[in-house]
Amino acid sequence: MRVADKMNHRQVVHNLNKNRSELSKFQNQAALQKRITKPSDDPLGATRILETRTEAQGFDQFEKNILSTKGFIEFSEQSIGEIGDLLIRAKELAIQQASDGASGPETRKMVGMEIRQIFEQMVNIGNRKFGDRYLFGGYKTLKAPFDLKGNYYGDDAEIEIPIDKDAKMVMNIPGSKVFLGKRINDPIGSTKEIDPSLKEDGSPTEAPPEMRGPASTLNESLVDDPTVNDTGYWGPRSVNIFSTMRALEIGLRTNDKSVIQNSIEFIDDGMNQINLSRAELGSRISVLNTGLDTMQKLQVDSKVLESNIEDVDMFELVNNLNKTQNQLEASLATSGKLIQNSLLDFLR
Repeated sequence: MRVADKMNHRQVVHNLNKNRSELSKFQNQAALQKRITKPSDDPLGATRILETRTEAQGFDQFEKNILSTKGFIEFSEQSIGEIGDLLIRAKELAIQQASDGASGPETRKMVGMEIRQIFEQMVNIGNRKFGDRYLFGGYKTLKAPFDLKGNYYGDDAEIEIPIDKDAKMVMNIPGSKVFLGKRINDPIGSTKEIDPSLKEDGSPTEAPPEMRGPASTLNESLVDDPTVNDTGYWGPRSVNIFSTMRALEIGLRTNDKSVIQNSIEFIDDGMNQINLSRAELGSRISVLNTGLDTMQKLQVDSKVLESNIEDVDMFELVNNLNKTQNQLEASLATSGKLIQNSLLDFLR
């Protein structure tokens, strides 16, 4: 077989281009410290890297959801705890004024003013916001759930936030459940049921009657008005805390000892109701803490997996770089000898 000069030139150029291409690739890997810089370097590895990065983005979003939900729940739990403290104070005042030993009409009127302040503080807490969302309005997070009389204009819905691929967490607790005792024993879950006592626009179907009149009628109002249902894990009934406070205030202002004495039992039920709500939120926070730890571990594992696939082995890279450099120098040295003869050399 005759080896022509053109074949030698082609072979020399091919070998030089190949060595330079490999040297450029290894230099690029050294600069980036990445084994895979484009999909063609390792199609299977590049596919796995893209899948890992997509999964990592999901983990980042789930972590943000968990932190946001946790903050909302913790602030809700703190606010409900303040309601419990106010109920404790109201019970202390009710016990003090339940007998004639150290109390009289004037004293009870003054205490009634303090109960009114406690009631207003409870309404303010019920209308608290976390960021731009009301805590206790259900889905209606952009409108204050309670008016100045304690009437509820929210709904009974519980907002679910995804905290994992197949898991969601309820971030809120409706004010109708905490303050009015509605569905206090229902399991955690999402519902779109609307309070049948409210119109479509959120206003009451009937204006709640003012708790006014002779003191002898307040005992019946105290029994019927605050009670929403007669079932519960912790006691005989759920109560409307706002109605209980209003009844206690009127009992104090009208010097009705029977109303004051009966209100103590309802305040106890209200405290149990508050404790049950706090326990529910506490269990959610515990789940979120566990989920946050898991999510952070998954993020680390995802980064490690991506690094194992994508990052270059520096020891192997240095060896390949030196080997390719030597090959290029050898190719240049031998190529010069192979193509240095020309037609003029043979004519001399």
